[in-house]
Amino acid sequence: MKQIIAFQGTPGAYSDLACRNAYPGWSTLPCYSFSDAIAAVHAGKADLAMLATENTLAGRVPDVHSLLPESGLHVVGEHFQRVEHCLLAPKGTRIEQIKRVHSHPVALGQIRKLLVELGVQPVVQSDTAGSAEMIAQMNSPEDAAIASSLAGDLFGLEVLRANVEDAAHNTTRFYVMSPQPLHLPATTPGLMTTFVFRVRNVPAALYKALGGFATNGVNMTKLESYMLAGAFTATQFLCDVEGHPEHPNLRRAFEELGFFSRETRIMGVYPMAAVRGIGSSD
Repeated sequence: MKQIIAFQGTPGAYSDLACRNAYPGWSTLPCYSFSDAIAAVHAGKADLAMLATENTLAGRVPDVHSLLPESGLHVVGEHFQRVEHCLLAPKGTRIEQIKRVHSHPVALGQIRKLLVELGVQPVVQSDTAGSAEMIAQMNSPEDAAIASSLAGDLFGLEVLRANVEDAAHNTTRFYVMSPQPLHLPATTPGLMTTFVFRVRNVPAALYKALGGFATNGVNMTKLESYMLAGAFTATQFLCDVEGHPEHPNLRRAFEELGFFSRETRIMGVYPMAAVRGIGSSD
């Protein structure tokens, strides 16, 4: 039976492309929301879920950080996907014919140089792949879309110009989520650990809680804070660190964290992506 990976978005979205690149040969399942992608895994409609967590230009992806701890899923991998915007139009369109460019507002904000160069009107749509589908239906030489090359392939559009983004480092990071955690030996090289914690309501609790990671030489690559249940006094933190929880240095750091935290929960231990320098073949 063919394996399935769920993502938030429409066919041809960058999340769809990330799934295909990370898991070649798998079927992808588009979902309306991150919650729907998580639910698809619980319902057995998908084996895994690919959830965007952050982008180098746009920053944190809303909602994901608060959904993860209560998702009932485990982080079993990470994937970094370059966002390579393409100018897509109906076949036979000449670039000088274009008067309007349609896409998600974030994508339009990332192609300002192209908009100025072509002197076209940006038109905000709900998402990139949906814009490509709309342009295919309109079949107007005056209208183009900014989306992935995959969206162009799926909707029969022509790539008039590739890599039109202003910044070459535009990259989105994804968590790969599974119903079952990975059970990796502590001796496995190149591992990441993702966890959440809540500090106690005492002075300098966060400073003291994080001190153990510094004194034990643990590299923390992500620290996100967010409120729980809309309360200003209830803050939870989502973290990524290098290493396995059973490594002596990380074990000591977690022990120190426990003195100043109300709750600590490990969300997953998994191979770091190859773009970090060590780890998986991602």
